[in-house]
Amino acid sequence: MINQTHTKTNIRGTKGYVAPEWFRSNTITAKVDVYSFGVMLLEIISCRRSVEIEIRENDREILTDWAYLCFRRGTLDALADEDPEVTSDMKRLERYVMIALWCIQEDPSLRPTMKKVMLMLEGNVQVAIPPSPCPFSSTIR
Repeated sequence: MINQTHTKTNIRGTKGYVAPEWFRSNTITAKVDVYSFGVMLLEIISCRRSVEIEIRENDREILTDWAYLCFRRGTLDALADEDPEVTSDMKRLERYVMIALWCIQEDPSLRPTMKKVMLMLEGNVQVAIPPSPCPFSSTIR
């Protein structure tokens, strides 16, 4: 019964990992965890934090925006900091970045389930080219 239950859904999370729906009146689902996983995957790929204010290059401060720019421009080697171990397998790097970009879609309905993410990471499911992760609020050029 509605008068017998009380559930709090206050925002929880670390800056840079919090899904956009926490800041809107949207329903919170398991897709918020998919978003956080996508950010973490980009951090692993790039060996940097999700937000780096000290960088002083506007297009590189926010990792999620920069990752999409690198993907769109075909400069994934820059995202991986030209690490030879990472860039020696550009196909895998591109697949992992595309998976991360699907995970960080602003629209939660576009994000895959974690099961599908795992299948994509294992190579059992083909990864389609992702759209811009933040078409509604982005300044990504």
